Formats: sequence, structure tokens, C-alpha cells
Amino acid sequence: MGTVDYSLYLVTDSTPTILGERDLVEVVEAALAGGVTVVQYRDKVSDTAVLVSTARKLHTVTQKHNVPLLINDRIDVALAVGCEGVHIGQDDLDLLTARRLLGNKAVIGVTVSTIEEALKACKDGANYLGIGTVFGTATKTNTKHIIGTAGTKEILKAIATEGRDVRTVCIGGINSSTVQRVLYQASDRKKKLDGVAIVSAIIAANDPKKAAEELLHLVKTPPSFAAEALASTQKPQDVAGLIRGVPAIITAVGEKTPLSHNMTNLVVQNFAANVALSVGGSPIMANYGEEAADLSKLGGALVINMGSVTPDGVRNHLQALQAYNLAGGPVVFDPVGGGATSIRRSAIRTLMAAGYFDVIKGNEGEIKTVYGMVVQQRGVDSGASTSTDFDKATLVRDLAARERNIVVMTGATDFVSDGDRTYAVSNGHELLGRITGSGCVLGTTISLMLAVSRGDKLLAAIAGLLHYEIAAEIAAAREDVKGPGTFVPALIDELYNIQKAASSGNVGWLERAKVEAVDIQ
Repeated sequence: MGTVDYSLYLVTDSTPTILGERDLVEVVEAALAGGVTVVQYRDKVSDTAVLVSTARKLHTVTQKHNVPLLINDRIDVALAVGCEGVHIGQDDLDLLTARRLLGNKAVIGVTVSTIEEALKACKDGANYLGIGTVFGTATKTNTKHIIGTAGTKEILKAIATEGRDVRTVCIGGINSSTVQRVLYQASDRKKKLDGVAIVSAIIAANDPKKAAEELLHLVKTPPSFAAEALASTQKPQDVAGLIRGVPAIITAVGEKTPLSHNMTNLVVQNFAANVALSVGGSPIMANYGEEAADLSKLGGALVINMGSVTPDGVRNHLQALQAYNLAGGPVVFDPVGGGATSIRRSAIRTLMAAGYFDVIKGNEGEIKTVYGMVVQQRGVDSGASTSTDFDKATLVRDLAARERNIVVMTGATDFVSDGDRTYAVSNGHELLGRITGSGCVLGTTISLMLAVSRGDKLLAAIAGLLHYEIAAEIAAAREDVKGPGTFVPALIDELYNIQKAASSGNVGWLERAKVEAVDIQ
């Protein structure tokens, strides 16, 4: 057999809860007809005679489709059947012994969940690595590690750094709602995943052939939420180029009146709606997840603001997140007070595992919490910082690179990055810190820019920052502003005035922009 295609790697499961009363061989044959490219026969409980008999039947159908059959763990079964190879775990027979028994032509894969395990398997001559578990699953309850897309990416990065040319698939909780995001987020710039390993999403499907066809299509096509960004080649690197692009985005918001779907707390709903209207958008405050399937198709963007954390709220957020990811609509995540309680930290982990966020926006404490650092916040405030500006910029860059998205850290100086380009924005006014919801409505503003600028999401985020923070500077300087109470209506006025000025070609207000590139090696 020639070069193995690992794109859609099927791992079987014969347990009644997954397979039901159906015949495993028939299910696998249907999946092969749907496009499965590798089959691993995994059965930890049957007697050897049953394993050999079933494996022979499976090999007959995999050979018809010119697809390799690998046996999980049992080298004796692989030898008896004469199939193409085996897959071994960390607790199974070691790779070097397996290679001696099966020969150099055999395909041997190894399960890895750490960098050390991956590098050892590469050194010992594995043909491919099964990286995981990415997400927790019902079919594998004894997992040592749930590594997520971030852990998968770190393993791929380490393999690339070592110059290893081993093939890779990821496994664990991969299904039609997660497959594209995992392939997009987990792949490192220097080494991409070669495919995904699927269990129940095919084996338990009512129509395995159709399930395989749909999954293979998802594997082969870019995710809808990233398609425009991947296709776009006009992404300015210099500050002047970025600033020149801002008025066009603000103008487009006024012309297209995109939807900003806010799932936010009651404290800021009215403020967020007024801000959305003033910058040219169309707001809807809808916290019920069932509505997202329809709203996500209207060409707008979603803001998930974690200000009020409840079990129902998180469930609604999950439902909306997945709907917008499927439709390709941008999503802004505002992990409000993320480091304040264990409940909030858990909610962040749940949401981050469930979908893709185009922009993550928060203060220093919130961004650190999202990254995985232990931060104790008093409430929604970030608290006193012990980090230098360079530290903050580096954290923002690293998180954006890890998640393959845009990260905005707000503060006296804001830091924005897409993992490649990192900028410091020093606009704004101290009165923003004296009113409720100023950070929340910044998320609303950025969401509207994202809705009309999906090709360069970093530029959209900077456009939202400059629109909002320059408006705050102008508002604070007005004679009628005496403090926080008079500042809020003035801010809404100036957001509106900048929108109208940009739309009429007046960009004098943009001379206030204070944007600097941050060089991070």
C-alpha cells in the first residue's frame, strides 16, 4: 500500500451503547463508502478468536477500498490477519518491539498526550501519532490527559522544532461541530494535523455513510468562520496602513447596519444597545440560545459577555456559539470577572472548549485567566498589575497565536494581536473606568466592525478600539461633561459623530490615534 491518507481515520467501537445491535463490519463498510481513509479496529474485551474473525472480515472490506486496517494494541491479531499495521497506546507493547515483530513495512501509530511521549515515538520510528485526548468523551473514560487544541498545538510545534516528519491525527470528542475548529486551531504554522480520528460520530450515526461523507467534506474545506480571513491577502503590517483602513470599516458599519447580537448581563443591556445604534449597527439583546440559529444567518456578529454566570446562561452561550460558528458569523468573547471565582474559571474552560471565538477581549486579569494562569480577581476589575507592557504584549501575542484569533487586552494601554502582528493602542480616557459597562460595550463596538471586516479581524478590532476610545477622549473634553454621569450621554453622542464624520469622508478625528507596533521576538 502506498502513502497513507490520514484525513478521516475511523476508530471502531463495538460496545452496545455506541454500535447498538448493528453489525460492525456493515457499519465500517458503509463508512468506507462515505470516504473513511483509515480504519482502526479497537476491541478491548472480546476473546482472541472473535478478534481475529472480525478483523479478517474487516480487512476484506478495507482492501476493497484500498484503505489500511490497523489493529489496536493486539500485534498477534494483526499478524494473524496480515493487515497493514497496529496502533499502540502508552500502556501497550513498546514501539521498538512492535516494529521488530511486524517489520519495516507495517504502519505503526502511537497514542501520545505529552511532548515527551510524542518525541520519543518519533525517535523510535512511529509512522503516525494519535494526539489526544482533545476533549473528554464517553468512549474513553480512563484518559490521563484532556489536552485540548492548545495541548495538541504544543505537541505539533515540538515535533516541527525537532524536525520530525511524522504524520499526525487528533482524537477525542471530534465530531461535525468540532472537527473544523480543531483542525484550524490545533495546527501549528510549521506542522499541520494530517487528519482526525473519529469514533462515535460515525459508528453511532444512523447513516454511517452519510456521516463519513459530511465529516470528510468538513475536513477538506476551511471553516466558515475563517474562510474570508484565510482568503484575504491584504493585511497591512505597518501602523499607517492599519490606521488608513479604519474609516472604511466604520463607514461600512453605517452603510450595512449589521446586527450585533448581545448575550450580556442586564446591567449593560441598555447601554450596549445605545452604543450599537450610535456607531451604525442594529442591536438585539437576546440571551436565549434557541434564537441563535436564526439570528446567526443575518450577517451580523455575536457578543458573549460572561457578566452573569448561571448554568442556564452557559448552556445558552454554548448553543449560540455553535450556531454562529456553523454560520460563519464572528463571535466576541468577554470573560467578565473570569478570575474572580472557580465557577467563572470553569465557565471559561467550558466555553473555550466548545467553540471558536474570533476575538477575546478582556482586562489583564481576564486575559491571564483565559490563558490558563491562576489569577484572583476581586470582581470585574483587573486589579493592580505587576506586568510590564512588554509582558502584556507578549501574553496577548501568545494567546492569539495559540487560539488563532484576535486578542484584545484593555487597560491604560490596550494591546491587540493576531499572533503575528501586535500593537499598543494608547487612546481612551480615565472616565471610561468610572462608568458601568464601558468594557462590555467596547465588545459590542468591535463586534460590529467584525461583521463588516471579516478578511482582517485585527484591523476590525483596532477600528472598534479607535472609534470607541477617541470618542471617549472627545466626549471627556466637552464643556458639558462634569463627571461620569454627564460623560455617558456625551460618549454616545461622540460615537455617533465619528460615525457620521467617517461616512462623509472627514477623518480629522483619526489624527488622535495613538497606535504603535510592538516588536516581539
